[in-house]
Amino acid sequence: MKIDDYKLLLKLQEIGTIRGTAKTVLISQPAVTQRLKYMEEYFGHDVFIRTPKKLIPTPEGEIILDHAQKVIEREQALKNKLILSHNEVQGTLSIACSSLISQRFLPALLGKFTAKYPKVAIDLVTGISEDIKRNHKDYHVCIIRGKKLKESTCIRLFDDPLYIFDTEEFPKNKLKERPLIAFKSDDSMHELVDNWLYVHQNEIKPVKTITVDQIETCKQLMKQGLGMAVLPESVSDSMKEEYPNIPLRLNGKAVSRHTWVCFQEGVRALPQVNHFIDELVSFLTF
Repeated sequence: MKIDDYKLLLKLQEIGTIRGTAKTVLISQPAVTQRLKYMEEYFGHDVFIRTPKKLIPTPEGEIILDHAQKVIEREQALKNKLILSHNEVQGTLSIACSSLISQRFLPALLGKFTAKYPKVAIDLVTGISEDIKRNHKDYHVCIIRGKKLKESTCIRLFDDPLYIFDTEEFPKNKLKERPLIAFKSDDSMHELVDNWLYVHQNEIKPVKTITVDQIETCKQLMKQGLGMAVLPESVSDSMKEEYPNIPLRLNGKAVSRHTWVCFQEGVRALPQVNHFIDELVSFLTF
């Protein structure tokens, strides 16, 4: 049974004659008779008693007509819900995010976003950018550090200059030999630091490396005087005023970590994804 069949039954009940209904719905009288016959065969019961003046619903017909009314109402309710759904942002938003960004910036951004779009369900995974890159197709949006994703649409959010910190001064014209505290990151971060240390090997020489899993642990160990640490400006807070430091520069340019938002082409057709990317770019582009 089609929706139009149920509508025709209700129209036959309303007008009361096949001829009058045919004129109203702009269908020939034989066609209306044929469709009514099909519906009665479908239900296995007569819907109307045909009298010379009017169609009268049978007891079974009253049940069928009541059902027809409910089907039409449910159909309209569904259409209304879909209209609201189209105008209201909802659905699931899957995000894979660099640990640093998730700790430093994402809570405030998600707080703002979920307040604005409360019906969006957030599915968030955090980790090292290299791990995210390997599984990037599992997520709507990837927020990564270092090199951008290949075969993806990527928007550069901001550059994060690197500084080397210590509790001891960085002397001029004298080799500084100290342990280097490094936090777990992707290869591109280690490559930036190694290249800079190589160029400045006559000024700074790590005598050993202490490796930790979290950037916050790295900061705290540096503050306790255990060695030097290379940290992004975004997590340095007031450290540049409190601890000796020098900016990492090569060929006259700041050595920086790039932060990107990357996504597959076409995913912005999903309203929840499109709005999140817009909010993210507005929030983090500086």
